[in-house]
Amino acid sequence: MSLDLKACSDGELAALTLGGRQAAFAEIMHRHQTPIFRLVRGLVVNADEALDLTQDCFVSAFGHLQKYDGDRPLRAWLSRIAINKCRDWRRRQKVRRLFTIGAGPTEQEREAVPDDSPSAHETVSGRIELARLNAAIAQLSAPLREVLLLRTVEGMTQAETAAALAISGKAVETRLYRARSRLAEILAD
Repeated sequence: MSLDLKACSDGELAALTLGGRQAAFAEIMHRHQTPIFRLVRGLVVNADEALDLTQDCFVSAFGHLQKYDGDRPLRAWLSRIAINKCRDWRRRQKVRRLFTIGAGPTEQEREAVPDDSPSAHETVSGRIELARLNAAIAQLSAPLREVLLLRTVEGMTQAETAAALAISGKAVETRLYRARSRLAEILAD
């Protein structure tokens, strides 16, 4: 008798993975890889780096799955890991920049220019507006950008966002308000 992994909850899949069923973790990855990639892509801008960090996120999640509380949303837990990976990546980038001051931009920095072009069927004005919006989001501070992406782009609830960022629900509400206000200021210029 074979178990239908698609019908299992995230908590059940985590328990099955801990029990040695690697196919259960493959189902976890299948369910959550796209939203986690979108989150990471929004935080680091570079698609290649985002892919690497997304893979790192799932490797880390697999290694620490015993710490996951099966009663809580897995997506929030994975988002927390992804955000921490992005923060670590940003710290490493700052250190690298410190050692390469005066050497000019590296190839990686030149490639880090956002490539946020929408699909071909979008209108030219839509492309311009999307690029403008992405550039404005990139100008937000990391805490504001994280909340904005989790709540607005990923559609997480306030509680899930709070769990993913390890902050209170009120802090999520405040940061979201500030992010939207700052975004409106940037777009007004």
